[in-house]
Amino acid sequence: MDKIDKLDKRILSILSQNARIPFKDVAAECGVSRAAIHQRVQHLIENGVIVGSGFHVNPKSLGYTTCTYVGLNLERGSMYRDVVERISTIPEVIECHFTTGSYTMLVKLFAKDNEQLMDLLNNKIQSIPGVVSTETLISLEQSIKREIPIAEEL
Repeated sequence: MDKIDKLDKRILSILSQNARIPFKDVAAECGVSRAAIHQRVQHLIENGVIVGSGFHVNPKSLGYTTCTYVGLNLERGSMYRDVVERISTIPEVIECHFTTGSYTMLVKLFAKDNEQLMDLLNNKIQSIPGVVSTETLISLEQSIKREIPIAEEL
């Protein structure tokens, strides 16, 4: 990626707060043309700086009331890719990370209730070859969710 300049950072800052803002409004805030904003955003997408946009669905509105983090320990760290392949087939898993520290992997998932959570743990996650143990942490409340801060100064 070419160096990100002050205008790129300003655009990223605006879009990270509201991805649905019209480019004409971004252009007005930045003091440039809509075409310039369109070109800059396209360049940022092509270079992997902007990696997605979309709507965020509230899991509770679909009946998923339990947000859970599951720490997994594997027989061997080299089994990670195979385990990820199996984990990726579980629709309720929304994030998976290869980590350092107490766990080999950390998974974030949503369940409709404790019964479904128990099924996900016992029959789906713990049955994956190579998974030695799990530790489950239930989130009681999400207090902060935001994008990484974008410092606009150079």
